Amino acid sequence: MKTHLLLASAALALPFTAAAQGSPANLLPDEKPKTVAESFAGDPDYDTPTTGTALAVPAAQPAAADEMQTVQQVASDVQVWPVEHAMALADLLDGIGAEGLDPADYDIAGLRAIALQGPGAQLNAEASKRFAWLVEDMRDGRTPMAARKQWFVMDPDADRYRTGDIMAQALSSGDLEAALQSIAPEHPDYARLRQELAKVDAGSARGKLIRANMDRWRWLPRDLGSQYLITNVPEYQLRLTVNDNIVRTYRTIVGKPGRTATPQLAESVEGVILNPTWTVPQSIVKGEGLGARVLGNPAWAKAKGYTATKGANGWVSVVQQPGPTNSLGKMKLDMPNKHAIFFHGTPSRGLFKNAQRALSHGCIRTERADELALTLAILQAGLTAEEGVEKLASGKYTRVGFEKKMPAYITYFTMAQDIDGKLTTFKDIYGRDQAVLDSLDAPRVANRSRVTDEQIIVIEDDPRAT
Repeated sequence: MKTHLLLASAALALPFTAAAQGSPANLLPDEKPKTVAESFAGDPDYDTPTTGTALAVPAAQPAAADEMQTVQQVASDVQVWPVEHAMALADLLDGIGAEGLDPADYDIAGLRAIALQGPGAQLNAEASKRFAWLVEDMRDGRTPMAARKQWFVMDPDADRYRTGDIMAQALSSGDLEAALQSIAPEHPDYARLRQELAKVDAGSARGKLIRANMDRWRWLPRDLGSQYLITNVPEYQLRLTVNDNIVRTYRTIVGKPGRTATPQLAESVEGVILNPTWTVPQSIVKGEGLGARVLGNPAWAKAKGYTATKGANGWVSVVQQPGPTNSLGKMKLDMPNKHAIFFHGTPSRGLFKNAQRALSHGCIRTERADELALTLAILQAGLTAEEGVEKLASGKYTRVGFEKKMPAYITYFTMAQDIDGKLTTFKDIYGRDQAVLDSLDAPRVANRSRVTDEQIIVIEDDPRAT
């Protein structure tokens, strides 16, 4: 077993290292500007151009933590629009259906009528407003936050790609399409959905489903990072990804529908824990009588790996020690978040053969978890394959911290490319599609909020086999 894991870990490291050109690589999204010339960044004398040669716009400074709740506005959101640029904007809006958006949202006829009256304050205001709407919909998503069920992802793009900066870029260059594409999702799945949309009626059931899932990509950061984990809950798959290319895939078990459904998150993995312990929640210790059973039957408790502590006030805590019966398997990813959701192994690997795997209490059980843990320990913490296997084989609780945090995305796409690259529709196991589909039929609303006000349900996870 030790030799098998050693060889597997060493082999896995090769394609990852080659793709990333070094280990550990930069794991978090680049902070450098994507659509601007770096030479202007931080220049206090730089003035935003409205005409002339195409120039870049300096990168926006990140917002303070207490300013991250709403989309930021800049004073340059109303800019000077020549008539020809306004007409080009109207033409661009006419074809925006190709991006899964609705031309009717932008009153194109009204814009053309104003442009025919010539340049001036009214044209500047109306063209700027429509362009700002377009930027918001392409960058942040058209779906209002209220329709994004259990979506707890903070998208930084409104600060990375400020509306006024993108507008200045478009007006300076005259290439509005290029400015728009500079904020469109970069992930290959978005392009694949866009291609499929061109083949169908956008108003058909399939067309609307494509549009809904295109919009879901806009809810995420445009730059997901050079290396990241991404799981699509309805697909029951986890991908280890380098530069948007899949390196390895792992089947998953996700939360049951209802209160224990897995939320959608963007978090950071800070390390891996080999041979983890499991602190049993009180809903099981007290509610199911596990504490009394562990205290009353030491032989059974030892066989299951449970140890119990009873305080002077009668409070009983139970911890399952590392070992073959541990409900978390041999690893969990150290992924601190207020939802208490993380990836972990399981001793009940037979469940991965099930076609429908919405079985957990919210956390994500991962197939071949030992392989994943060792691969990340090698690549992100600098361990050798031999060191990783030795720590895992020791049976002792060991935390291996990463040298740099690694993004992990828990997403919910009901149409996407599967692990074989085939565009596939997945069952809407949590019923999250309808609110998004309904929002596509409703009039456009400004999406000012950047976070949901939906309740966070911290689930006392029970990772035992269902």
